[in-house]
Amino acid sequence: MKVILALTGASGVPIGIRLAEILRKEELAIIVSENAKKVIKHEIGDVEKVMSELGKYGKIYCENQIDAPPASGSSLFDAMIVCPCSMKTLSAIANGYCDNLITRSADVMLKECRKLVLVPRETPISAIHIENMLKLSRLGVVILPASPAFYYKPKKVEDMVDFIAGKVLDSLRIENNLYKRWNE
Repeated sequence: MKVILALTGASGVPIGIRLAEILRKEELAIIVSENAKKVIKHEIGDVEKVMSELGKYGKIYCENQIDAPPASGSSLFDAMIVCPCSMKTLSAIANGYCDNLITRSADVMLKECRKLVLVPRETPISAIHIENMLKLSRLGVVILPASPAFYYKPKKVEDMVDFIAGKVLDSLRIENNLYKRWNE
């Protein structure tokens, strides 16, 4: 499977990094926005180390590389995940505002009727956010908020990260054992 993974300037970068680690078995293109780098610095600390780690999992692109393969439907990517997805990026995608490689790639996924999964990490959400999510959901986009469950009694933050990563993989029908399923 050919997958695009985009990290944007919302909290929750560890989920995106975990997805990259798991998806390294696939053909993976990773797009990291400038704002994502700011969040990486705040949430993790060492941006260069994280970027180096991500480079082990797939080909990395910057958001300004608008001529990169993910910007074209002829590159035949099967799916795209935006995790974490800022409300700015979600709004741009919902309104067809393709000003960078992330939003252009998402637009390609929509026009080519391919799988697009957005993992917004915002709370509370406004009516504008809800309207943008509804618009995208009606177009077949999977809106998968970074909302961990507690029925499986997570012991550490990594358990909650794995839960969200597992749900994203489930939406792509990629088998995983990242979390305990209901009634297991």
